[in-house]
Amino acid sequence: MSIPFLYSAKRIEHQFHTGEEPVMVMCSDVNIYVCKYMRSSATAYKLACELIGAQLATAWQLRTPEIAIVNIKPSHWEGINESHILSSQSIGFRWQDGVVDITPSTYAKVPATIETLSQLMKIALFDFWVANEDRNANNANLMYDMAREQLVSIDYGCIFNTATFDYPLSQLTSTDTILWSDLFRHLFQSTNKQTVLAIANRLKADYAECLQQSRSAAAEITNEMPQEWQVPAETVSKKLNQLFDDRWTAAVWDNYMECLTENIR
Repeated sequence: MSIPFLYSAKRIEHQFHTGEEPVMVMCSDVNIYVCKYMRSSATAYKLACELIGAQLATAWQLRTPEIAIVNIKPSHWEGINESHILSSQSIGFRWQDGVVDITPSTYAKVPATIETLSQLMKIALFDFWVANEDRNANNANLMYDMAREQLVSIDYGCIFNTATFDYPLSQLTSTDTILWSDLFRHLFQSTNKQTVLAIANRLKADYAECLQQSRSAAAEITNEMPQEWQVPAETVSKKLNQLFDDRWTAAVWDNYMECLTENIR
């Protein structure tokens, strides 16, 4: 499915004071999006990672906010303390209602069920595959939808070893993943090692299907990258190809299982 192209419909009313300083934007489809925008050439590569990560997470059938390319009109930046905007082509993540942001003080609100544990284990495997260094014990980058009983995966700017396009992918370490977190331990406490390993066994079969679905998504990603970001298509294609290298996918699974086993001892 192609990414919709939207415009801001009114002046920005809120800016989040987190690392990327995202803004909340009412858009032309009458929905609210949290938008990340280009402030430097380095930021453009992180925006590329956001787009790639969201598209691949969708291919994995992970719950993640819908995305759009949002053109924020110059007049709508009025009142926002941001002096280094290089492009109004931003990536927007549709606002999620009825969710809890998972933090060290809220993770215990997530029901400790086998289904939720299964969701977290699949998200963790996805992170190992895309080398996402930003989802860990200190920063879950997850929300929980209480009504649908689903974990919601967000923030992909640090896939590819924190937006590293110049070097080959490198494996995550055990302590750099969501498996090394209070949330994982909270979900694990209601079950046992045998159940976790059984979930992993089912996930191994699902892994091959996820990779196949991701290949189809990856074929469209370079065409959907805004030209204003000036991220070379050949650079993106080369990085995506690394994800599907047989040696990488096999090493990802071995590393995932090693880290998982270590964290359920």
